[in-house]
Amino acid sequence: MQRPRASIAQVWDWLGQVMDPEIPVISIVDLGIVRAVAWQGKEGKEGKEGKEGDEGDECVVTITPTYSGCPAMQVIADSVTEALHGHGVASVRLVNQLSPAWTTDAMSEAGKAALKGYGIAPPAQQVIDISGLHAGVKRGALFASATKLTVACPNCDSRHTELTSQFGSTPCKALYKCLDCREPFDYFKCH
Repeated sequence: MQRPRASIAQVWDWLGQVMDPEIPVISIVDLGIVRAVAWQGKEGKEGKEGKEGDEGDECVVTITPTYSGCPAMQVIADSVTEALHGHGVASVRLVNQLSPAWTTDAMSEAGKAALKGYGIAPPAQQVIDISGLHAGVKRGALFASATKLTVACPNCDSRHTELTSQFGSTPCKALYKCLDCREPFDYFKCH
């Protein structure tokens, strides 16, 4: 006798336990990599759609890379498949969705808190945030300038920090240092 398939909510919960391989304190769900979960019937031996609980049911998980060419995507895909197989899901199909592109706006508040607790400053602004830009005319030329991004230190919450490198431990992070507690830290860049 076959057991009934899990609910979509249960599958989301299971995927919420799959951690990002580069930042092991944030799940791929909280990171916003998982876009959708669905059950689809596959063609059965008799050529009919599989019914709920049939061997023909396939769990389809749609994922989006954090950036094009992200080396962790194969590890994430393997982890998703392994996790679902471990919960008795016999057939898993992964769909890579590139559009719309992933942005840090997809991260959950719980994910941002996990980053901070791990010592990585979460994104300090939304991706589509033009509040720091203004246009002006200088010597007859149009220019745009941005105010300096203030990133709070994840260790002491000081806003007295400075950028030391546009690239941190991974391409999606920048390296900052706190001028109060003197600790270096990664900042998860908005993108």
